[in-house]
Amino acid sequence: MKTPEWLKPGIWGAIAGAVAVGIIGFTWGGWVTGDTANDRAMSMAHDDVVAALVPVCLDIARADPQRAAKLDTIRSASSFKQRDAVMDAGWATVPGAESPDRDIAQACLKALEL
Repeated sequence: MKTPEWLKPGIWGAIAGAVAVGIIGFTWGGWVTGDTANDRAMSMAHDDVVAALVPVCLDIARADPQRAAKLDTIRSASSFKQRDAVMDAGWATVPGAESPDRDIAQACLKALEL
């Protein structure tokens, strides 16, 4: 069977077009692979959970009878040790958790507005 002359350039054009669409889509079009989409979704979900638990941290801080002393300790700590001070105060340990969470402590520290 003999193929028509116009078929070969048409196939090459379709291949070049598919490659061009793929390159444009992934670089400028915002297309991502499934793994990248999953990683982004997990990161966004983690950030949302942390944001939802900040009010719990603030409530724990407000209810703490030693709040003033612990706030002084947090304020007196260097800026890179303040998160650890919030964790040591016990405010970043949400009910049901065994240990404090660093991300919650960082978000709570920002919300405390020291």
